[in-house]
Amino acid sequence: MVLAIEKDIIQWRRELHQIPEVAHDVPKTAAYIAGKLDEFGIPYKRNVGGHGVVALITGGKPGKTFGIRADIDALSIEEETGLAFTSTHKGMMHACGHDAHIAIALGAAKVLHAMSADLPGQVKVLFQPAEEGPGGAKPMIEEGVMKDPAVGAIIGLHVGGIFKEVKSGQVGIGRGAIMACLDSFKMTVWGKGGHGAMPNATVDPIMISSYIIQALQTLISRELKPTNPGVITIGKIQGGTAYNIIPEKVDLLGTARFIQEEDRENISKRIGQLASQIATSMRGRCELEYTYGYPPVVCDESFTQFFKGIAEEVVGHHNVVALDSPTMGGEDMAYFLKEAPGTFFFLGSVKQGAETYPHHHPKFDLDESVFSTGSTLLAETAVRWLKSDT
Repeated sequence: MVLAIEKDIIQWRRELHQIPEVAHDVPKTAAYIAGKLDEFGIPYKRNVGGHGVVALITGGKPGKTFGIRADIDALSIEEETGLAFTSTHKGMMHACGHDAHIAIALGAAKVLHAMSADLPGQVKVLFQPAEEGPGGAKPMIEEGVMKDPAVGAIIGLHVGGIFKEVKSGQVGIGRGAIMACLDSFKMTVWGKGGHGAMPNATVDPIMISSYIIQALQTLISRELKPTNPGVITIGKIQGGTAYNIIPEKVDLLGTARFIQEEDRENISKRIGQLASQIATSMRGRCELEYTYGYPPVVCDESFTQFFKGIAEEVVGHHNVVALDSPTMGGEDMAYFLKEAPGTFFFLGSVKQGAETYPHHHPKFDLDESVFSTGSTLLAETAVRWLKSDT
């Protein structure tokens, strides 16, 4: 049934690609989704957790409730693809494939609605804003999207080439923790400013910061179990006004990523302790603001095995790729997977050419021929799970 609407799915993606919006400010995107759901005859609720849209497909028989999640926001990037359907919103672009996620989910919804008379239970399709930040899953959950009726299992996907080993048309599947938490922090290192030629009369926060930056890496190399992934990155250093002036303070911005929640809890505390002790030993001080962002994305073992069998039927055993190592990227699909068992899979769909561009690049583009595969996987998994005894 999905192949019959393959061209529609591609067209929806192209239309969505032209109207990218960022974070929670996605009114045009939400209106587009609502318009398609109206065409399909699927009831929905708008303005959930902001501009979130929740569609409900009700089967002809009583039963369980399955969830499908698609993120809908774009990025603050000026597009350089030269596509005929390029972004019409200056400084905004679907450079991570969320336009495809919406179109794929709409395709699955249309097919499921067409066969709803034979379905037991319900399917909720959750169109979620702000995945790229500051986070849209949690507000939607707080407004009750996983309840009434309660979602018993949930699935989501990501297109593109996050995992290089997953080629176009292939499906990447990981068990357990497959993506990292997404934490951030800000440090303010205080010293005593003065003349650059008279450092003995100052407390140099730039020098203190340099020691802190290097020492933070020892938390990964010496305090984290070597087999457990972890990353601490300082992405911004800001301090000083002139070449010959030692400033009063330096601001450091960074991110911390962990797969294991225990590592996250331990190292997040040690970041502040280590930085403060270094600053104090050098006659300065350090203040830390640590923000716990998205938790790790953890795929349920049993449900993932269930999905793997379906994927092998749809794309062939040789096109299902086992993801043995996680990515340190983050995703707020994690919040939905804390509410219900499920999985988050990766649909290889990088457009091949003279040069291939990664996610979040102004020339990022997708292989549209695999979108129907995504819709098939979502719809087939929903049908099989609703009819199962799990």
